[in-house]
Amino acid sequence: MKKALIPMVVAFALFTYGSYVGLVVLPPAVEPILHNNYRILFFHLPSAITAYTAFTVTLVTSVTYLIKRDEKYDIVSVSSAKAGFFMITAALISGSIWAKAAWGAYWNWDPRETTVLILWAAYSAYFAIRASIDEPSEKAKVSSVLAILCYATIPLSYLSTKLFFSLHPTTSSLQIGFNVGRALGPMILAFLLMYASFMIVDVRLSEIERELEVGY
Repeated sequence: MKKALIPMVVAFALFTYGSYVGLVVLPPAVEPILHNNYRILFFHLPSAITAYTAFTVTLVTSVTYLIKRDEKYDIVSVSSAKAGFFMITAALISGSIWAKAAWGAYWNWDPRETTVLILWAAYSAYFAIRASIDEPSEKAKVSSVLAILCYATIPLSYLSTKLFFSLHPTTSSLQIGFNVGRALGPMILAFLLMYASFMIVDVRLSEIERELEVGY
């Protein structure tokens, strides 16, 4: 548990700095529609990046579990999926807030919004099906297969702005200058460190829980 302390403290410091610069120091946007609304970017983009990172870890550890059948990989897989699900929920909510300011409605069925919703629903099903299975090895095996299938929604959501006409800006169209970067960079790193801290704690708690179950 102590291993989580350092990344958590660093994450808090970076989050505080990034929030201060992004919300207080930086001036409003020149565009009247965006004005102060662009500041949601400092929370939306880091949560999306962290979610994609977490689901990628879930994919890798799920494949590894199916190969080695070592329960420690299942523990890491589901812990990472928990973090990813929380972060993609945050990205979905913050994205809706942005849509209201930029496009006039919280939900527009834009390709990016829609594919991220599909992603969210897929991992919701992952947790629901996992919870319905009692036998540990069967739960781990089915969850690993589901995690691999669910991962197809990641490239779908990322590429949606390239495959379909979308109001959502593409990564290539984003022009991030020094002022925005000095807030966005620390925020992305802060979110990733929060993810790492959560993983350290949650994996350890899951290991203790399984040790107790074996003991009984």
